[in-house]
Amino acid sequence: MTEKKSKKWVVAAVIFAVLAVLPFLLPMFRVNLIGKYMCFAIIALGLDMIWGYTGIMSLGHGVYFGLGAYVMAMYLKLEASGGALPDFMTWSGFDSLPFWWVPFGNAGFAFAMVVVVPVVVAVVIGLLTFLNRIRGVYFTILSQALAMILSVLLIGCQQYTGGSNGLTDFDTLLGFSLDSGATKLALYYITLFALIAIFCLCTFLVGRRVGKILVAIRDSENRVRFTGYNTALFKVFVYALSAAIAGIAGALYVAQVGIITPSDVAVSGSIEMIIWVAIGGKGTLVGPILGALVVNGVKTFASESFPDLWSYGLGLVCVLVILLLPGGLMSIKDVPARIRAWRERRQGGAGLPASAELTEEGSQA
Repeated sequence: MTEKKSKKWVVAAVIFAVLAVLPFLLPMFRVNLIGKYMCFAIIALGLDMIWGYTGIMSLGHGVYFGLGAYVMAMYLKLEASGGALPDFMTWSGFDSLPFWWVPFGNAGFAFAMVVVVPVVVAVVIGLLTFLNRIRGVYFTILSQALAMILSVLLIGCQQYTGGSNGLTDFDTLLGFSLDSGATKLALYYITLFALIAIFCLCTFLVGRRVGKILVAIRDSENRVRFTGYNTALFKVFVYALSAAIAGIAGALYVAQVGIITPSDVAVSGSIEMIIWVAIGGKGTLVGPILGALVVNGVKTFASESFPDLWSYGLGLVCVLVILLLPGGLMSIKDVPARIRAWRERRQGGAGLPASAELTEEGSQA
């Protein structure tokens, strides 16, 4: 194991250890918040696989997060209704449950669909775009439009999705009360386990041949294609993988937060996901986890302490990281070297006029 990899594992182990002991130190409200942050860290891992390692920037990954969340919410809503119609369907004049809602009353089916639905959508989108060699900014715009379309669709189909109010008022999960402290603690550790498992899976893939091909696609896709690899299929694979990861994160999120709305699928949320990866350090896996936890922690602290100024504080953090840490928080060890280089450039610049003046005096003499 190289020194760089060993340091990554050390940082990851520290993060996971801290997350494991926090429930013993914080009130349940804070524990629930950190559980939500871990869901965001899971999304960041998937985004790092497609952006940091493959060079595909997606500004619509909230779509897959939302699909996983809505699938889980459908199950939770049916369980809370106890066999009756969900309240928003009653208000819309329904007499019976739509046929495609019925299977989601089964927990096993719903849990499977948390992964299957995002993956199917991602494969369809990936085949349509990557086989036609749509990439770069064009794919980014397309993914952004996909998020806008789904958000509008969820609002427009109010009788099926709850509209702008979304799906909420959940009571139980597999018969366990969601208001119980024991259930909340169990969901926290399930989320932590999912985060660790997905991190290990991504690390395994990155270290294998497929990971090297993904990095090669990021650096020079044409060269990889000329060597005989079908780069489109590799991109579809990693895009579907990131969609599955986002779907899992969405399901865990809705179980802990208790609500999912179209605003969680909107473009603004997808852009924020990209910020987590950039601030943590793309192409490192552990960096996006750190970025998601730190950014959301700062966001919560600032919004509680300075409700009128928190957005400016978050923006300041983003600017400072971009200026001082181009490689994200994972490159913080390079800050002293960057400061020394900046000072040397300033001293060199300040010395130029003096040197020029001496040269000019010498020529006059």
